[in-house]
Amino acid sequence: MTTLSAPPVTEPLRPLELFGTDQLLSEDERDIAATVRKFVDTRLKPHVSDWFESAALPKELAKEFGKLGLLGMHLDGYGCAGTNAVSYGLACLELEAGDSGFRSFVSVQGSLSMFSIYRFGSEEQKQEWLPRLAAGEAIGCFGLTEPDFGSNPGGMRTRARRDGNDWVLNGTKMWITNGGLADVATVWAQTDEGVRGFVVPTDTPGFTANNIHKKLSLRASVTSELVLDNVRLPASAELPLARGLSAPLSCLNEARFGIVFGALGAARDSLETTLDYAQTREVFDRPLSSFQLTQEKLANMTLELGKGMLLALHLGRLKDGGGVRPEQVSLGKLNNVREALAIARECRTILGGSGITLEYSPLRHANNLESVLTYEGTSEMHLLSIGKALTGQAAFR
Repeated sequence: MTTLSAPPVTEPLRPLELFGTDQLLSEDERDIAATVRKFVDTRLKPHVSDWFESAALPKELAKEFGKLGLLGMHLDGYGCAGTNAVSYGLACLELEAGDSGFRSFVSVQGSLSMFSIYRFGSEEQKQEWLPRLAAGEAIGCFGLTEPDFGSNPGGMRTRARRDGNDWVLNGTKMWITNGGLADVATVWAQTDEGVRGFVVPTDTPGFTANNIHKKLSLRASVTSELVLDNVRLPASAELPLARGLSAPLSCLNEARFGIVFGALGAARDSLETTLDYAQTREVFDRPLSSFQLTQEKLANMTLELGKGMLLALHLGRLKDGGGVRPEQVSLGKLNNVREALAIARECRTILGGSGITLEYSPLRHANNLESVLTYEGTSEMHLLSIGKALTGQAAFR
């Protein structure tokens, strides 16, 4: 008579080990990811639940991010690290594995505030602001979205009018990350010549930042309303190379690229947290991880995480090689944020009641990803961007 024995227990793998994605990275890229992950694990994760609960982000973290070389790391010169796009993406992934608020801070500082000055600013503007922003000695924000104009920024009501040699700005911007912390804001406004950008020190008379409270998402992040009431600026405050709406939209594309990687960090942390929990949580005298339904969930989530990582790396190589199209970034942002949110929610189901506490990360990540799903272009707008690329017809209006 043959006796059937239980299959041997194998050494568990981490989700992305199944895809061998580390083998697709250079040694420098792996080192950057490992350095940021260690910083997140030792400096940020021990405090993130307190910061999330108290809806605070310590301002002094800016200098720590700067010392690590994270601020504007994909830009060249002016104190910036000059890394490739993939390295920047991997840093975003590791930061968002801690919390979307950390990646949002770095993303807004480097890909919106700094990139707008780097790409469209005068040499004087670059010399004045970029070294300080790269070091975290100054904090920047990016004022494009308005209370009634998110997906349609071309309808913005903020206006800049000439008054002699000066510009005078009036208007309101909404949902501005870092606004209440910022020393400088890139503000976009309608003029008689079209949309223009302005570098606005936040201590300019008439400029006010009002922090938004009672948020259910991105709580470890400062989100603000910017009010410009007859803010008078010299002619030198205008970004000389920014002409039309394509200028701020190109900045948004830079930030979206970081999200393509960043959202995967939230998904990976959710999945790794849940795997560890399921291995030790006993249900009916067995580890929760040994049940078929649990393994089905874990396998499906791992599949989507790995697919998202392969897509992110492919887009990163395109960006480093010769450029990536905005519609391709839309593909990555749409897919990876959508799947990351689904993973975080599914992980919460495996954690059961424990999953609603800040002791475990998935529900915090899911709450944050609700914001990530909306900012830098809603899912609906990315779907329409992809649809336009496929059909040649714009369906935005």
